[in-house]
This record gives sequence, C-alpha cells and structure tokens, in this order.
Amino acid sequence: MARIFWVEDQSHWIEKFQRALLASDFDRNDNVLETFKFPQAAKQWISLATKADKPDIAILDARMSGADDAGFSVAGALRKKWPGLPIIYLSEHSGTGLERDALEKFGALDFIAKHQRNVEEVLCWRIKAVLRQRTISSPRAGASAEGVLASGELTIDLTSWEVYWRGVKLMNPSNAKRPLPPTPRKILRCLVERSPRPVTTTQIAEHLSANPEKFSYANYRQHIKTLRRSFDAAEGNENSFTDRCKSGSGIVTFGDAGAYCWKPPGLK
Repeated sequence: MARIFWVEDQSHWIEKFQRALLASDFDRNDNVLETFKFPQAAKQWISLATKADKPDIAILDARMSGADDAGFSVAGALRKKWPGLPIIYLSEHSGTGLERDALEKFGALDFIAKHQRNVEEVLCWRIKAVLRQRTISSPRAGASAEGVLASGELTIDLTSWEVYWRGVKLMNPSNAKRPLPPTPRKILRCLVERSPRPVTTTQIAEHLSANPEKFSYANYRQHIKTLRRSFDAAEGNENSFTDRCKSGSGIVTFGDAGAYCWKPPGLK
C-alpha cells in the first residue's frame, strides 16, 4: 500500500489525476490518498497526524490560492514532521523560479509539469521510481536516522539534498555561489547507494525517469564531469579529485559500456 499525501487547489486537476493515483500498482496493494484543496487544511492535518499516518510520498502544487509559496509552506510542515519524506511538485509553473526554488531550496525530488503528454503516466512513473529507490540498500553506504547518506568522507543530506565532501559543501563548479545542480546530485546519490556496483547509462536514465532514447552516454558523462569538478573545487585543488578518479578512487569509469561507480578511498 502506498500512502500518498496530495495538495491541489483546483478540482479539475484532482479529477484528472485521482483515478490514476488510486489505481496504479505501486507495491501490489491498494493505495491510500489524502487529498487537500487548501494549504491551511493540509498543515492542520500534518500537525495532528500520528506516526501511523505518515505518508510514503507527498505531491504538492507549488502555487495555490494566488500564493507563490503556498506549496513551500506545506513542504516545510511536512519536513518538520517527517524529515526525509519524498516530495514531488506537480505544477503548471515549470521552467520558472518556482521550479528552481523547489529543487534548490526546498529539497524536492522532482518537479513535474502538468501540461505535458501522458502526464498521469509520467507522475506514476516518477512515484514508482521514488518508492523503488527508497528500498535500495547497500552494505557500504546507508542512511542514518537523521536522514543522511554517508560513504567515507562523503555525506548527502536526504532532506535538503546538500552534499558535503570532507565537510565542505559541493557547489556548482561553473558558479561557486550556486548549489550543485539537481541532476548531478541525483546521479551521485544513485552511485553511492549502489556502490560498488557500476551504474550504466540505461540504469541512470531509469533512475532519473528520463527517456532512455534521449539520455545518452554523452549526457551521463557531462554530469559526471560536473561532479568531479565540484569535488575538485571542494578540495581547493584543480583536478585533484579528478586525477584520483582516473586512478580508481572516487567516481570511477567502469568498462566500455558507459558506466560509472562510486569507490570511496580505501575500498578495494
């Protein structure tokens, strides 16, 4: 059973998505859908909810009742009650500052545009990917009770999505004032969780819910370059981390199939 918490202020969108959310086979059991039209009602429910009421995932509209931050205020209440709860935004305002803030400031796992082809299926694909990812475990990397994924000197805050290497926050290597972009962070988390197993281009495309026909090895490689440069910047030494990757430690190229794997220092 997947317990879904959903806040959407427009009835026609509720009618459009409700059937798919209830009918989809997320874990071979009937789903439970808690739906709210008003942010205030949603936050009141959160404040009164018990441990047994905890949802598996939250779906939020970003802009509701004319307020740009309505969805973010609900996200804040959810994070305070249940740190680490996966949140997906379902919005008409993709490609705007709302999408940027949802991903960079409020720890959203995804931001889905309502006006796209097969959007009901897209939403369900993303939910399945999130729920499936939560079941992945690795003996060499694990999430603590505080919602932190750790591997060697690397830590990933699963609530804020901030990434730290040797205590230094990874930033965008092209603009040190901006955080590491969402896609490289998602890729890094996947590599760490599956370490030391390699992750191919097809597998990472599935993890990102990307079209495998459009997400190429060149895309994958470019994101890996961004990650390596970000580690270099955190160490304050150009190419220091990148050079170690080439020597078999860090984000390592695997074989000829367009795959990479995470090998922290000391891992044989």
